[in-house]
Amino acid sequence: MNPVLDMTIDELFDQFDKLRVLIIGDVMLDSYVWGRVERISPEAPVPVVTVDRRELRLGGAGNVLLNVQSLGAEAIICSIIGTDGPGDQLQKELCDRELNCEGLIRSADRITTIKERIIAGSQQVVRVDTETDKYITADERTQLIAKAKELIPTCHVVIFEDYDKGVLSKEAIAEITDFANEQGVPTVVDPKKRNFLSYKNTTLFKPNLKELREGLKVDFDVDNADEFQAVVNQLKETLNLKGALITLSERGAFIDYNGEALKLPAHIRKIADVSGAGDTVISIAACCVALKQSPGIIAGLSNLGGGLVCESVGVVPIDKALLKEEAKENL
Repeated sequence: MNPVLDMTIDELFDQFDKLRVLIIGDVMLDSYVWGRVERISPEAPVPVVTVDRRELRLGGAGNVLLNVQSLGAEAIICSIIGTDGPGDQLQKELCDRELNCEGLIRSADRITTIKERIIAGSQQVVRVDTETDKYITADERTQLIAKAKELIPTCHVVIFEDYDKGVLSKEAIAEITDFANEQGVPTVVDPKKRNFLSYKNTTLFKPNLKELREGLKVDFDVDNADEFQAVVNQLKETLNLKGALITLSERGAFIDYNGEALKLPAHIRKIADVSGAGDTVISIAACCVALKQSPGIIAGLSNLGGGLVCESVGVVPIDKALLKEEAKENL
């Protein structure tokens, strides 16, 4: 794909439809149980929730799949889940949404992550997590790497979506990254703490401020431009990155990529819920990297999208038409 830095917004959004995006990482189920509390249990001093409705949603890397799909690209999952009931439900959720499951591996030795939220009125009463964070077995890792190598040559970008649940390990990350680099396919990373320093030689690395501080074990004043740039330089040198995109919450975003460093302010919005904003940011950034866009477009469009989804309650994928409209006004 040739560099297309001079695209109009319309052309860029049309090009999203031609992309194949491989998402490798921890995919899970989010379960919601809504009800009402009218009494306290006679068995223990806890509320009794009378259920009104239940809903299953794709969680973890699943929300990145939905965001990539909402942008118009083909989203392909590469992950390992169980052969259990929740795994069946998860696969059904993926298929029902017409998401590509070519890279989904089922294992009898793995349980599928399901996070169940019990909500009374608008108040979350409790969350019940059924999961393991143990690394996948050596055999499962071999299968995951083989599947990733099979799919990467057909894709335009790889997203590592790491939730520290054990699908991604330093060995898998290194082998998959090396192969993607050989194929000329960029790699974009949404890191978590455990594997933070394992993503060497990747294309664009996207931590938030907390992850940056914890990952490098450094403290810094984010409002001191020189001090912050020094930390970003340290990150890039430590991992030999081509670029870094740091999300700064209410401060906006910072990108250092292709020899250009930019800080973009956040757009003033009515924030309803910040859940899932990072998933939207990584999805937009990856699609822009695949299309060889400038640092300003990568960070600017990602920053816009992350803010937009915060105006909705709950985890929702980006609305492409709304994002396009805002891009025309702001970029």
